[in-house]
Amino acid sequence: MPTIKTIKVVVGILYAKNKTQILITKRRKNQFMPDYWELPGGKIETEEGEEDALARELQEELGINTIRTRLKHVMTHRYKDKTVNLSIYSVESYKGKVTGKEGQDVRWCNLRDLSNYKLLPTMSVIINRICLPEYYWITPDKGNSKLLLEKCQNHLSTGTKILQLRSKEFIEQSYIEIIHRLCQSYEARLILNVPNKTFKEPCDGWHLTSDELFNYKKRPCTNNKLLGASAHNMKEAKYAEAISVDYISLAPIEETPSHPNAVPLGWVVAKDIVSKSNLPVYLLGGMGSDSLVRALNIGAQGVAGISKI
Repeated sequence: MPTIKTIKVVVGILYAKNKTQILITKRRKNQFMPDYWELPGGKIETEEGEEDALARELQEELGINTIRTRLKHVMTHRYKDKTVNLSIYSVESYKGKVTGKEGQDVRWCNLRDLSNYKLLPTMSVIINRICLPEYYWITPDKGNSKLLLEKCQNHLSTGTKILQLRSKEFIEQSYIEIIHRLCQSYEARLILNVPNKTFKEPCDGWHLTSDELFNYKKRPCTNNKLLGASAHNMKEAKYAEAISVDYISLAPIEETPSHPNAVPLGWVVAKDIVSKSNLPVYLLGGMGSDSLVRALNIGAQGVAGISKI
């Protein structure tokens, strides 16, 4: 059996227009998988650090000098003849004007339009993760009601971009459709966290509870939908990663009225799990007004909650 080689690659996300656009580049005719679009970056040379490699690649490809970068995600993609270990950095600031120095096409693309491009398989997988906000709202577990619709409208009107509709009881599809249309009117995404999921409901993705998580041996939905999972420890976080979910909700970090008997993980344990996860991690449970900054400082994607953070 031939040896499968492993390649280490680093790419950068450059944002524009208040983070509603990112820069993508088109692979040239003489490259592997020509004419596919991807994030700028390239291979990490022997004994070269990730950020040094990113700075070199962006200077060679785009003619810019990075000032500040931040690691966002790490992922692995397997082709027939190779394995690519991919580190994805957010380019927070840089000097210079972006140009295709190697003759490649470069384009600023709206996040919502990315799926219209012929993307590398690695890019297809990470689109959802690139677009994740720093906060998402979880509905109170009150079932169908006019009051819940009003709460959804209030949160969406103040900028919430992901809404998780949570219920321990069955919800009629007609009600899900109403909330989905409401989310679409605000260019937000609806994530469904309900029992007996079919993965065919009218929504933008699904969320697995920690009890549901181990019922699946692989990702139960397509890559063009978001898939999240709840985790309360390292074992659950790693299993969620193994079945290729897009994000983890780690809870509870602090004491919370919604789960008074749950033992909080605390920030030290949360930081350890975040640092060892290759997925975006949201922190949940007892989050207050200062929690978002604290979460970002330990490498988390952001925070989530029933109350507005």
